[in-house]
Amino acid sequence: MPAPRKFTREQLQTAALDLVDREGLGALTMRSLAGRLGTGPMTIYNYVDGREGLEELVTEAVMSQVSWTEDPSDDWRRRVEAIAEAMWRAVRAHPGTIPLILTRRSLDTGTLRPAEALLEALADSGRSGTDLLVAFRVVQGLIIGLAQAELAGPLAPARGDDPEAVTGRVAGLPPERFPHLIEMARTVETSDAEAAFHAAMEIVIGGLETAAARHGGAHR
Repeated sequence: MPAPRKFTREQLQTAALDLVDREGLGALTMRSLAGRLGTGPMTIYNYVDGREGLEELVTEAVMSQVSWTEDPSDDWRRRVEAIAEAMWRAVRAHPGTIPLILTRRSLDTGTLRPAEALLEALADSGRSGTDLLVAFRVVQGLIIGLAQAELAGPLAPARGDDPEAVTGRVAGLPPERFPHLIEMARTVETSDAEAAFHAAMEIVIGGLETAAARHGGAHR
């Protein structure tokens, strides 16, 4: 009879995500996770399969935090925005995980749930097949792209950096060569991430609505 397991999958996910949040993705190892859980590294091998397994723990932990309120109006536009915002908030709360969210694929139910809900909402705009795939990738790209640009892009401060120092460095560039970068660096100082997200979603949903109407498939 096998020995009872010391840890649940959720405990491993929580510990792995906390490790990345505090120390960065490079700190995620079997040994460091074992230390976080107060056990030996070989114990972790009983639960996850090497580096790939560790990374799956983190992506699953982030996506399990995606939660939204169902819109009673059943308007596909509102549903798309609500699900997208929930995904954006989850990713944005854990900037160190963005490289994994971009590259790691998981068949974990918690990870697939928001993706399926987003596809269902987009399908209700009259899309299917390639049109649905393109719309899905556009919205996903916006979610990850906005979080990445804000938290890990060229105008984002590095870990422990002063945001004003980043602005100062960009503002010190030759204005005749980089006028728009300088303008954006100054704008970042006073911008509101949530307002920017909703403005971006308005652009995307407007484009999706126009395209759906053009093909005669928009649901009102």
